[in-house]
Amino acid sequence: MRGLAVVLPATLTLWVLVQAYLWVNDSIASPINAGVQYLLAQTFAAWPALPESWGIMPTPEDLRLAREALGLAAGDASSDTEIIRSYQVGVLHSWWADYWPVRMIGLLVAILAVYLAGRLVGGWVGRAAYRWLERFISTLPVIKKIYSWIKQIVDFLFSQQDKAMQFRRVVAVEYPRRGVWSVGFQTGTALPPIGERLGSESITVFIPSSPTPFTGYTITIPMDSAIELSLSVEEAIGFTISGGVLRPPSHDQSVPNLPPPETADDTSDTQA
Repeated sequence: MRGLAVVLPATLTLWVLVQAYLWVNDSIASPINAGVQYLLAQTFAAWPALPESWGIMPTPEDLRLAREALGLAAGDASSDTEIIRSYQVGVLHSWWADYWPVRMIGLLVAILAVYLAGRLVGGWVGRAAYRWLERFISTLPVIKKIYSWIKQIVDFLFSQQDKAMQFRRVVAVEYPRRGVWSVGFQTGTALPPIGERLGSESITVFIPSSPTPFTGYTITIPMDSAIELSLSVEEAIGFTISGGVLRPPSHDQSVPNLPPPETADDTSDTQA
């Protein structure tokens, strides 16, 4: 069990990274690579001199064997053109199958496209086009709800540093009732109507649930009702997922023994 505890975290981390790479390769890089192969095949058809300079033209013997296999007559220019195109497409497929640096073209194109999209959105024209796209998506019945949820999560994860710093503050609050303390994250300030009703500086706190910290409750409390904890976000999430078992060394203490429950005789004596 001790060896499993040592090996399992590294193994699971490696598995997650491999699965993420496979998803990116299958869902993003592979379609881009197929598009690049198609564009190259069309370019070879438009400029025959290009594949000749690259040395990916079939030899006369290859053409003769292909004609015999297909039962075509010699001297048919259209048939030879189709054979040459099929040969070039096969060479392109072999490049992507045999050489891993060539397969990285799709991933590099995806990274470049994301970078250019970020640069375009930074300008006035890009922002206008982005706003128009969001208005269009908001008119679609089902997609608009999915898009709004995903956009909120992405905006939260990629928010500016000053906004992200508020989430890194780990606090303890009395929730769900007085005398019961829960670990949460300060996510911002209270909504103005709630802050006015409380009459003091108030904050919003996200209380994650165990063992899935991605769900929980958002509460609003006065700032002086929260206790700031010297924990990082990662330590607080580990504390929540493990149900309080995983704690930083500075906060690790022996678990006190609970008092024994009262027996029926003790209860009767107390009532008497």
